[in-house]
Amino acid sequence: MATQLLLGGAVYSAAAPDATAMAITDGVVVWVGTDDIGRALHPDAEIVDLNGLFVSPGFVDSHVHLTSTGLSLDGLTLNEATSRTHCLRLVGKAVADDAAAGHDEGDLLWGLGWDDSTWEGPEPEDGRFPTTSELDAVVGGRPVYLARVDEHSAVASTALRRLVPELAGAVGYHPEEPLVAEAHHLVRGAARLLVTAAHRERAQRRALDVAAAHGVVAVHENGGPDISGMDDFLAIADLDHPVEIRRYWGQTVTDADHAAELMTITRAHALGGDLFIDGAIGSHTAWLNEPYTDAPDTRGISYLDMETIRDHLRGCTLAGIQSGFHVIGDAATGAVVAALTELADELGTPAIARCAHRLEHAEMVTARDAEVLARCGVIASMQPHFDAEWGGEGDLYDARLGKARAATLNDFAMLAKTGVALSFSSDAPVTPIDPWSTIRAAVHHHQPTNAISARGAFAAATRGGWRAGGINDGLTGTLTPGAPASYAVWEVDDLVVAGSHEKVQRWSTDPRSRVPALPDVSPGAELPRCVRTVHRGQVLYDRAVG
Repeated sequence: MATQLLLGGAVYSAAAPDATAMAITDGVVVWVGTDDIGRALHPDAEIVDLNGLFVSPGFVDSHVHLTSTGLSLDGLTLNEATSRTHCLRLVGKAVADDAAAGHDEGDLLWGLGWDDSTWEGPEPEDGRFPTTSELDAVVGGRPVYLARVDEHSAVASTALRRLVPELAGAVGYHPEEPLVAEAHHLVRGAARLLVTAAHRERAQRRALDVAAAHGVVAVHENGGPDISGMDDFLAIADLDHPVEIRRYWGQTVTDADHAAELMTITRAHALGGDLFIDGAIGSHTAWLNEPYTDAPDTRGISYLDMETIRDHLRGCTLAGIQSGFHVIGDAATGAVVAALTELADELGTPAIARCAHRLEHAEMVTARDAEVLARCGVIASMQPHFDAEWGGEGDLYDARLGKARAATLNDFAMLAKTGVALSFSSDAPVTPIDPWSTIRAAVHHHQPTNAISARGAFAAATRGGWRAGGINDGLTGTLTPGAPASYAVWEVDDLVVAGSHEKVQRWSTDPRSRVPALPDVSPGAELPRCVRTVHRGQVLYDRAVG
């Protein structure tokens, strides 16, 4: 068996906090320690000189949408739009560029990322979304789908709307305003049908290549009838790419037999992910207990009733299948907690906890609800970048919910303290696949009391992702002997030990604490740059050859 010995760097391992070297045999970590001992123990090993680079466990992004991420990477992105006028100008440029490249007028233009909560301009209308008529004036007869940044509403051209004859009768329809709820799901489905299989595969591969270039060794695809469709989901199952993919299908089941049947049909790993109980705060579709501050006539949208939620959880639990839901609003979270409470009395918490059910996003969770989630072994798959983007004073959360409610969102510290396991992710393309930036956002939350330590955030982005995927062996996601050799190599400016509290900080930086250092993620510090990504001994990305 050939052994590879990495020397001369800094290896992040709890087994040897001052490690500078790591030995790998047949895709498994067999030893970590210092250079001199490594050479003595492995005299015949292939030597890899790290030249001072930092080695960490590979990251797991536990919530992505590969096709739409790839489409955004190579297509029309509207994240930089600063007003309605600017947004329409960007769309017009994309149409002109496509025409110059020979695209047919019937080809779909897929765009996403606009966020009207940040827009302003000289005209009063510049702070609002584009209307259908305004979009048509720019794109003519071309089918155009422009998803809001949260992907829970979209502006669609008349040419695309006409492909859905039943659209006008759907919940969430408006002839001029962005479509939400069922109307949005219908028009998104029509847009998906215009994406060719070849284009779809290119998009998926592009997204996975970008993930690997950011030190990500595994992703969790969150699919479903409304978000991606069966063809897309099955295509990902057949995709030959070295980044590991765990696939979640978001469709409810009625009982255990139905759950087993759906797993066979979809070839999914689990039945959850983007199984929508509600929508998103930005689109006023997250389901709230109290009305929106800036839209007091609505508390959002509930897609599933209590019986359906309970039946899905019961069926999956009895079948031994991991399940979960998309929940953002406090009412949505409360509905799951109520179902779990009933099922705990019926089935017992050990049976529920064995399945490691998940809540995607879990932005509005009370301490009382968190206690139930922890008792039932539910994992919170969360996106710290949401706070970085929308959690500041005067930003989206503040505007939609008011200061008091906004301050409670994405409370990583409370959830961790209560015992809820955390898994961090990007929800790409909503936010970029960039794990170190995700860690920074969790550590430097807009509400300091909601933040967690760098070590806690790092664990949620590595071991936490594997745990959320059903692997909780104590090894996977670490660099300790016996663990899979899934790691990334980084250029870093500074390695530091930082605690989440002043007392922790003092002890952690004491040499007696034996705490391994991590890259500095403080605001203004340059984040690590990926040099190489390896999964189970296979190179996924190498900057020198890529």
